Amino acid sequence: MYLVLIFLPLIGSFISGFFGRYLGSFWAAYIATGSVFVSCCFSFFVFYEVALSMSPVYLKLFNWIESEMLVVNLGFIFDSLTCIMLLVVTIVSLLVHIYSLSYMECDPHLPRFMSYLSLFTFFMLMLVTADNFIQMFFGWEGVGLASYLLINFWFTRLQANKSAIKAMLVNRIGDFGLTLGILLIYILFQTLDYCSVFSLVPFLSQATLQILNYDLNLLNLICLFLFVGAVGKSAQLWLHTWLPDAMEGPTPVSALIHAATMVTAGVFLIVRCSVMFEYSVNALLVITIIGALTAFFAATVGLVQNDLKRVIAYSTCSQLGYMIFACGLSSYSVSMFHLMNHAFFKALLFLGAGSIIHSLIDEQDIRKMGGLINFIPFTYIMMLIGSLALMGFPFLTGFYSKDLILEISYATYTISSRFSYWLGTISAFCTAFYSFRLIYFTFLTRTNIYLTVLKKCHDAPFLLAFPLIFLGLGSIFVGYLTKDMLVGLGSAFWGSSIFVHPEHLFIIDAEFMTSFMKLIPVLFSIFGAFFALFLNLFYETFIYNLNLTFFGYKSYVFFNKRWFFDIIYNFFVAKRFLSFGYNISFKLFDKGIVELLGPYGIILQVHMISTLFSRYQTGFLYNYVFVLLISAFMLVFLSLDLFIFNFDLKLLSIFFVLLIS
Repeated sequence: MYLVLIFLPLIGSFISGFFGRYLGSFWAAYIATGSVFVSCCFSFFVFYEVALSMSPVYLKLFNWIESEMLVVNLGFIFDSLTCIMLLVVTIVSLLVHIYSLSYMECDPHLPRFMSYLSLFTFFMLMLVTADNFIQMFFGWEGVGLASYLLINFWFTRLQANKSAIKAMLVNRIGDFGLTLGILLIYILFQTLDYCSVFSLVPFLSQATLQILNYDLNLLNLICLFLFVGAVGKSAQLWLHTWLPDAMEGPTPVSALIHAATMVTAGVFLIVRCSVMFEYSVNALLVITIIGALTAFFAATVGLVQNDLKRVIAYSTCSQLGYMIFACGLSSYSVSMFHLMNHAFFKALLFLGAGSIIHSLIDEQDIRKMGGLINFIPFTYIMMLIGSLALMGFPFLTGFYSKDLILEISYATYTISSRFSYWLGTISAFCTAFYSFRLIYFTFLTRTNIYLTVLKKCHDAPFLLAFPLIFLGLGSIFVGYLTKDMLVGLGSAFWGSSIFVHPEHLFIIDAEFMTSFMKLIPVLFSIFGAFFALFLNLFYETFIYNLNLTFFGYKSYVFFNKRWFFDIIYNFFVAKRFLSFGYNISFKLFDKGIVELLGPYGIILQVHMISTLFSRYQTGFLYNYVFVLLISAFMLVFLSLDLFIFNFDLKLLSIFFVLLIS
């Protein structure tokens, strides 16, 4: 059952991808969906047997890599952490498959699309069930490959090509850091197996590595490199630029990538390596600061976005910041709790956005919408539930995890935690503001839709509505039903899958906060929602005039241009690297030194030398005597080692006299 759960999506992907043209779109799509459905059913059995019955399962199949001291097994680990990820991945993936049956039914390449979705699911399952770093890295790279294929699914669109290449290249930077981290793990621990590495961490936490005469703590270095990998995959600040551009793929792809799979891989990696991070205080400090800055950055940028899917994409980036800085505060269980909750309401928002786009014939600009509450009321209700859960409205799913993260950050008495608390609280205000700005411009304001489009506007059919209903129920009830099991005090749910040092148990202190401090994030969120509706309902002219002022215009441009990150990267990084690659690497080395010293250069030099010496083949005796003398004296010099050992000034002077004569 455990192996079938993992490999069945791969089988479904293979059948629908290679035999789709023979089976037809209908059977290829349903075979891929059916394989993921069976995996989803098995994941519930695994959750009951492993997590609820507290019986972790370890499977060792065979030696995968065996070279000298390096032995890597193909094995799988099923513990509480893996079970939560299995449920999240398979449930969301199944709903996206069902959604795609209707959303992509008119696409002639539906079998290829369903094959890519199932392949994505397989690589994600490999990532979360791996019992060693090499196997995890295999799933990590596979997810990146599948995301490239999905973002670039409509490969005839130039923007899709550019977005897919950008996602691949930016993630290569993070993957390079992860590769260095894995290499250092092998240098320090002489193994790449999870259990062996984690058991040795307390004994080797003070090991150092000397670089340029400086002693660096090796565990700190490893954790920072692992975090670089997480920054790339989970779109944290500096390597976040690929995430909004990934919207060029079909909407089900956006839901799959941004809700439960690719972007959560970085958070999962940090939680899986919690033992290593707990003994690296400096790495935890960096994680806290970067996560808080990401949450704040993405929330401010989302305030002024006009593309429906980009607004939700920046909310994903912001919520990932919450998960990351929760890990920096050693609250790994709370981070996983928010990851699970976020998967439901973010998938709901993306699939709801897909329903809107589907009904408006591929229109994504919220300024060209409005008044849709009368035409697609079901989609409006689903989007409203998702937006309320995202902003952390009381007693919805997002409220139980996001507010708990902020409470823990306030209860931790460090500068970095207070920094993350206030940035997270301001981000909560911005999240509520842009969520209800989206609701207002899409559903409530006067319509800006063409009449021809409005006549064809329709609510979601059954195959689109069923995933929305399921995710809507999850966005309402999942947080309340699972909070005591996952983050309740005294809960033994996580077992040994998560390690927290006794000095870092801040979740207990959060229980003794005053009620007012606990309510601050909720009040900020509610105020942000009402402020967005109030401004857009009654002060539309004020917003317009504010944007015309110098300060308002500059602020709008700054946020709308995403803090100029893309401009800085394009002009000061990418352009410089391209210039270096062409002028130095290509022209100087490839076309210069390599060709000069290579076969082509040797042939050219032989030809030049033969041409030079052919000039002395004149038939005159004095030319031949000259060449003979030169050759004789050079032979004497080489035999006497004149220039190296026996440099004699007298002999040198005699040589020049004879040469001149």
